[in-house]
Amino acid sequence: MRNTLLAGAALAALTPTVVYAQSDSAPAPQPARENSAHREIIVTASPYAVFQDSTAAIVAKVDRGQIVENGGASIANALSNVPGVAATGFAAGASRPIIRGMDANRVRLLENGTSASDVSDIGPDHGVPIDPLSARSIEVVRGAGTLRYGSQAIGGVVNVLNDRVPMTLPDKPIGVELNGNYDTVSNAPEASALIDTAVNNFALHADGFYRHADDYDTPVTESTPDGKLDNSFAHAHGGSLGGSYFFGGSHMGVGVTQYDATYGIPAEDAHIDMKQTKVMTRSSFDLGGDRKLTLDGSYANYKHSEVEADGEIATTFRNKEWDVHPELLLGALGPLTNVAIGGEYIHRKFSAVGEDASYLFPTLTESEAGYIFTDMPLGDSVNLQASGRIEHVSVEGTPVSDVFTKASFTPVSGAIGALWTATPALKLGLTFSSTGRAPAQTELFARGGHDGPQTFEFGDPTLGIERANSLEASVRFDQGQFHFDGSLYSTWFNDYIYGDLTGRTCDDDGVCVAGDANELKELFYRQQNAHFRGLEGEAFFDMVQSDSGTLQLHVLGDYVRATFDNDGGNVPRIPPYRIGGGVKWKGDSLDAGMDLTYFGKQDKFGAYDTPTDSYYNLNARIAWRPFEQNQGVEFAVVGQNLTNDVQRDAAALNRSEVIMPGRNVRFVVRMAM
Repeated sequence: MRNTLLAGAALAALTPTVVYAQSDSAPAPQPARENSAHREIIVTASPYAVFQDSTAAIVAKVDRGQIVENGGASIANALSNVPGVAATGFAAGASRPIIRGMDANRVRLLENGTSASDVSDIGPDHGVPIDPLSARSIEVVRGAGTLRYGSQAIGGVVNVLNDRVPMTLPDKPIGVELNGNYDTVSNAPEASALIDTAVNNFALHADGFYRHADDYDTPVTESTPDGKLDNSFAHAHGGSLGGSYFFGGSHMGVGVTQYDATYGIPAEDAHIDMKQTKVMTRSSFDLGGDRKLTLDGSYANYKHSEVEADGEIATTFRNKEWDVHPELLLGALGPLTNVAIGGEYIHRKFSAVGEDASYLFPTLTESEAGYIFTDMPLGDSVNLQASGRIEHVSVEGTPVSDVFTKASFTPVSGAIGALWTATPALKLGLTFSSTGRAPAQTELFARGGHDGPQTFEFGDPTLGIERANSLEASVRFDQGQFHFDGSLYSTWFNDYIYGDLTGRTCDDDGVCVAGDANELKELFYRQQNAHFRGLEGEAFFDMVQSDSGTLQLHVLGDYVRATFDNDGGNVPRIPPYRIGGGVKWKGDSLDAGMDLTYFGKQDKFGAYDTPTDSYYNLNARIAWRPFEQNQGVEFAVVGQNLTNDVQRDAAALNRSEVIMPGRNVRFVVRMAM
């Protein structure tokens, strides 16, 4: 669910350790103030630690307080109040972030800078095996920095940051954080625990989480006459152990995580059992001076089974993936303040067994890439940030022709951004990027029915490289009591790849007819030019400031329009515009707030899609920290969709059958020691 209430929630007292960028030399801390969120350190936008307001493209960051209080089983829930970010909304356990109308293969989803290593890009019913309860923070990055992570980041990068491989020695012998939640909409208890400790030169971390959400309540409608969405449950548990050894200015670390989830597919009788075991390494070696070598890597063994109502396993999907990411920080070179060169190697082996195995035969994807990233000041008021990347991608599989095929691509990408500090209060940014993306395995080799999204898909092994040429202007204004961030952008796609519904339906054997006589919607992956454009922004205004607290007004909005060039038709499954705002009180021991957001009607839908009605989302929050000497203990009550409005996700393939959760009250207890 979307919740704009929590944009300013503070968690400084609840965080035992701080995560920095690959460079351990972070900028000097700034004096704390109510609007200081935009001055936080961002680790994803640059190889070097930078402040949130020092990049040409606007970067968003969600802290742990917002993550815990928003609740929900997906990363998309935690990002619901970030301008420009929406969700695929397919199921409570499967909802992937959408950035500016782009999802799946155009949004790179990372954990500590390496791949999520899942199959959420293969089907919207597939969840992401990174639980938000394990995250310290989540960053949403656009601009030049995204090319460090691959051509799948045309829309942007979502990086989930945690301490599963410690990057710094804790500043105290042991830090413990405990969280407990309960929500009324799905009778869902949630709990998480995080522990960080230091033993001589070793930093150790452990965490665990648990969630048990039943089918959630909805407003009473024709499709939900009993006020409950059947098969919308989401259960999950997991944890991690990790440690790092620090020596001189260097460190080496490793962490092991386990994720287990079971969640239902609304409007279907099936559910999904998901498991992932993942090993992550993070190391940094001081080479003297400003030079440093970082080496991040991960290996994940993922599988999920799609289980019928009678308990029979219909299909099992497997994904085994390596991701290795070395980066050499060279420091200043001539006029360039910071220079970094890096590379990435990805080896991804996918397979499926069972009824839906014909949807996508086994595939192997390999990618080798190299990139360069630079910063260069022009005088005292202008800073340039530029990056370039070249990849070689090979994808092999078997399309519907039954002829084994290997396709190779060499996309080249570049980006340059300029940030002008016009006055101490005003910063203006301009970013241009040209990004090439190789077609993904599903787009090339899909060849059958997929029961989750109820589609019968046909890939095209002759697809070529997709290119996105983007221009974005940003403005930041921060003076005293008022702060504003805004962006205006336009992206022109050459050979945009999309799933085109034909209006026909198919049976499991691939016999397709006109109309809706069969269950599976026929879908072909095609290419044509497209144009995405939009704007987004948010503002904060401190109406009252006193010794006891601050009363703040918050406003946000976003809009994206996406059309095809050939016929002017609508790109399918694009989120509607939204606009909203609210007020909140931030005090020494008591916080309170309320916000109301309006989501517009989506009547510019793709071929054979359906419209969605407009709706309102009313949220409220009150939090109490009763102990003056320990601000890490907090009790909160959070209300979501308090008007119990009927809400449907315009970006979801199953929007006609699925209603988002109704009125919900969350009870939250948080303790940090």
